[in-house]
Amino acid sequence: MLHCPPTSFILKTAFAKIVCEPGWKWQKREKPLANYDLFYVWSGSGEVILNGTPYPVSKGSCFLFKPGDHTSATHNPQKPLVLTYIHFDVADPVDVVPQSYRILNETVDFEHLLSRYVRLFLVKTFAAEEEAQLILKQLMIYLLREDMEGPVERKGSNQLTEAIHEIANFIRQNPGIVHRVEDLAQRAQLSPRYFSIKFKEMIGTSVQTYMIRTRIERAQHLLMHAGMNVTEVADALGYRDIFFFSRQFKQYTGKSPSEIR
Repeated sequence: MLHCPPTSFILKTAFAKIVCEPGWKWQKREKPLANYDLFYVWSGSGEVILNGTPYPVSKGSCFLFKPGDHTSATHNPQKPLVLTYIHFDVADPVDVVPQSYRILNETVDFEHLLSRYVRLFLVKTFAAEEEAQLILKQLMIYLLREDMEGPVERKGSNQLTEAIHEIANFIRQNPGIVHRVEDLAQRAQLSPRYFSIKFKEMIGTSVQTYMIRTRIERAQHLLMHAGMNVTEVADALGYRDIFFFSRQFKQYTGKSPSEIR
């Protein structure tokens, strides 16, 4: 995949970031996979069986399933898997392919790319497919680089960057929680003022704006894909006033929640 142009990646409609239900399991199918599947675990614990070989999975577990693979999976209901999967094909001949399994120690950059890929299609961004092909190519390069050079490691001097990005991921994974800046700063072991300054510097927006934006993005997903009505979505995301939710939603998306649904 190293020498394949981004345009050779054929994007499939099967992609998502999901929290698996307690009773979730991925049953083995009679027929093997027909295409590629990038499978990444954000948190939780479980087991994936790939071509008869079991792999324990937790945060950072990453698979690239290939055409012809037989797969199945289960998880711990008390520690449900949070995962992203992306199905795709490659039109051109493939010469260099990432390994099927690895555990990523440094996850921030990889998770950012995964989140961006999924978000592109949730809001029907202009030229989403073209950008998604570029991101998918980046993801493959990231995995190939690990295969060739070994795991990516951050130096100790970048601990602040890692802490800020971990907080950003925490906010994104928990959009329904009303986060206090003081609590987030304590999580990063920083003063609220310094945390707010560094967050805006590294993430590109203030903490408050980032929290609102991630909540609205989650609301879009729930309205479009979860079969929830406007009242249910507002309640799930911590809004006590549905009219305030609707105004804020329209402010960030240009549309009312009912138009999205």
